[in-house]
Amino acid sequence: MALDFAGVYPAITTPFLESGAVDHDFLAKHAQWMLDEGCHGLIPCGSLGEANALSLEEKIEIVRTCATTGAPVVPGVSSLSTAEAVRFIQAAEAAGASGFMVLPPYAYSTDWREMKAHMKTCFEATSKPCILYNNPIAYKTDFLPHQIAELAHECHNVAAVKESSADIRRMTSLKGLLGDKVTLMVGMDDLIVEGCRNGATGWVAGLVNAFPAESVRVWRWALDGHPGTDELYQWFLPLLKLDVVPKFVQLIKLTQQEVGWGSERVRAPRLVVEGSEREAALAVIRKGIAERPA
Repeated sequence: MALDFAGVYPAITTPFLESGAVDHDFLAKHAQWMLDEGCHGLIPCGSLGEANALSLEEKIEIVRTCATTGAPVVPGVSSLSTAEAVRFIQAAEAAGASGFMVLPPYAYSTDWREMKAHMKTCFEATSKPCILYNNPIAYKTDFLPHQIAELAHECHNVAAVKESSADIRRMTSLKGLLGDKVTLMVGMDDLIVEGCRNGATGWVAGLVNAFPAESVRVWRWALDGHPGTDELYQWFLPLLKLDVVPKFVQLIKLTQQEVGWGSERVRAPRLVVEGSEREAALAVIRKGIAERPA
């Protein structure tokens, strides 16, 4: 399957039963709903999917469930070691993965020589198309534009870059270095319009888990230069900003619960938000729902 990663790809949340097990029935329904609303593929087992709290076996079953939709399934690869990452890639490919979103090791940040070796080994472990995920804010490893270009030129299957540095100038630099060789993807929800206006054509989205139709619309309108883009974006921004705070998993799951598409259950060490933090989030969420565009 050829993937260029242009489009809206939900970083899908992992639903849990009261017992704490993964709720595969809801996972399949939730995935299909977002696809029916216009999303282009699925990214399970990412940060929003609580990958750090899932076992290898659970991740593989999640990939298998998502693959039943028939849509592209591009799981996150965020292992502690290179060998573990390769094992996951091989097992996930056998379970139906269409490609991979590769992160640096999330507990070890070091120099370019070591990080390049890790990423290159992961890319070379599969022939499937891959997204290089750069998130120096969360993972403390920053792949600079010229380094990303180096990897993309050496590894034929680097098909996209998910850029989450929050520096919109990176989009311009990457576009200049890579042209149309790779798809640029926005990795922070509250930069989607700015990203599209600076060369991005893909979006790894978070609030799409609760607002898929609106997410697809704002992405499409931003690409097309639709005159209603800024008005739609201003409505969406308070919700999108829930994706760029430390408890983004809890807040996005709470939003899903409020719109009737999921539960706020998370897996420890995360806990559901409480007190004034919860009330502040609910005020944003409920205002957004009340003022939701037709």
